[in-house]
Amino acid sequence: MIVHSILLLALLSLIERSAAFSSSSFSTARTTRLFATGGDDNDNSSSKATLTTPPRRISTNNDPAFLSQDSGGYTVKQRLREEVESPFRKVRLLFFGGSAGSALTALYFSMLNTIKAYAGGFSDAPPLDEALTSDAINIGAAIVCGFLAFREYQAGQSNLERIAQGGRLASLPLELANGQGRRTVKEYRRFSRVVLAAGGPDYISRLCRSLTADQLSDENILPQKLLDTDIVVVPILLSNTGSSFSVGDTKAAWNAVEAQEGDRNMDTQRANDVVAFPISPAAWETYLKSELDTAVGQGFDVLDKGITIIVKKNGRILRRATGLPPWGDMIATMEVADGSKFGMPGDSERYGGR
Repeated sequence: MIVHSILLLALLSLIERSAAFSSSSFSTARTTRLFATGGDDNDNSSSKATLTTPPRRISTNNDPAFLSQDSGGYTVKQRLREEVESPFRKVRLLFFGGSAGSALTALYFSMLNTIKAYAGGFSDAPPLDEALTSDAINIGAAIVCGFLAFREYQAGQSNLERIAQGGRLASLPLELANGQGRRTVKEYRRFSRVVLAAGGPDYISRLCRSLTADQLSDENILPQKLLDTDIVVVPILLSNTGSSFSVGDTKAAWNAVEAQEGDRNMDTQRANDVVAFPISPAAWETYLKSELDTAVGQGFDVLDKGITIIVKKNGRILRRATGLPPWGDMIATMEVADGSKFGMPGDSERYGGR
């Protein structure tokens, strides 16, 4: 009985998987629904109109409204992407969950046999030691399969949250410091790396001066080098509002930074070509909440030391660190560190590959 149940569950899960895969296909073929307006069977004009009017096709897979529908806290698009990344997760979840249910069902009957064996007087009762052994096996199977099913579920939720966080990152709005309009982070994909540098007022001041003032014996050429390395810097002014952090007016704070001892030829407009400021603070606060909570949980002073998040050209996170961005290391190793030199399609002309 248990074997039959498992086989039935596996068959059902495979059928469901096939249907889900068809609905989440990212090929050029689209799932469509055909709608035609029919009339009365006795109305010849209506019948002719029905025959001559081409059916109206309504796309489901590629419809933004359909893909953006909320489903348990995540959009349909995010759930489809999670299925594409882990196509057999539902199969494993159903298999382990069904196995746990089968083990619990078997435990129910084995416990009845145990009671019969213990009470005595039943001709169909097995020996007590055999009944107890069956109980132990069924309990162990239920615990193991239940744990595996729960772990699979947790992995799916973590993957969904990672995908949702990536979507929030991609949609974050920016205002270019050089006055050339506004963009979102996803618009830099394939073209530039985005460095998010978040911290308090003193951190923003140190970040600004490191890019816009001559702090060594020679001229500060970091902005030009960052431009040559396809790096965009996004300073983010943070303030502590009790139990959480809020994003302030970074642009005003950046332009108000003044030179300090050791700074020469400072000009806050000097790095405008590689700097973009965050706008819509609520969206940034939503995205940064988990990042800041993690940093604070690890004992870092976010306002003073700041945090740095480096986003690769493919939109994924390359590195998270505290403190000011290591400009020298980033410029020297970024092409190799984020895999662009070896793995980004379309860069063959730049790097001489084929």
